[in-house]
Amino acid sequence: MTDELEAEPDAAAAVFGDRIDLARRFTAALAEHGEERGLIGPLEVPRLWTRHILNSAVAAPFFDGRVADVGSGAGLPGLVLAIARPDVQFTLIEPMERRTVWLNEQVASLGLHNVTVERLRAEEWARGRVFDVVTARAVSALRTLIPWTAPLVRVGGRLAYLKGANVAAEVDAAEKQMRRFGVVDVEIHVVGEGVVDEPTRVLTATVNR
Repeated sequence: MTDELEAEPDAAAAVFGDRIDLARRFTAALAEHGEERGLIGPLEVPRLWTRHILNSAVAAPFFDGRVADVGSGAGLPGLVLAIARPDVQFTLIEPMERRTVWLNEQVASLGLHNVTVERLRAEEWARGRVFDVVTARAVSALRTLIPWTAPLVRVGGRLAYLKGANVAAEVDAAEKQMRRFGVVDVEIHVVGEGVVDEPTRVLTATVNR
């Protein structure tokens, strides 16, 4: 229910700028329909702005060119990033039909001309290494994500995952997969301090072959 949605944080307008109205509309729609449509859990609406919307949006500076969001789900982070960065082209890759229906509805409702929705798994992508950046949020551990996502990135392109507090341990556990897929120059960035209660950790890396 929308009456359970937390108050819009003061930082939201600064993060989204002149796109704040689109962010408000998407957040309200997700608060109203997200649980009933199996997009978010029952405890997420009261912290939707801080834990999900702003958590995704503060990562916007890491993206450019053509971007794929793997396992986009409710549109986190892909739709949020597309709202924040109208200059970037986003492809939302999601295998579940009910989620792609939701994503397409939101793209149409919000008039997002920089978004394409594809119903498939990342490993089913057959159109080559066309993306400048590939992202994912709350999808899987790094050792699983790399084989799914690195083959979508052009040589010299980047991975930019939104990860949790245990990201350093995930990096250690994924050493074999990083070597296999040419993932180098791994860095962990902490962003959103002073904006969100729990800063966002963005793992970036280059795919060199």
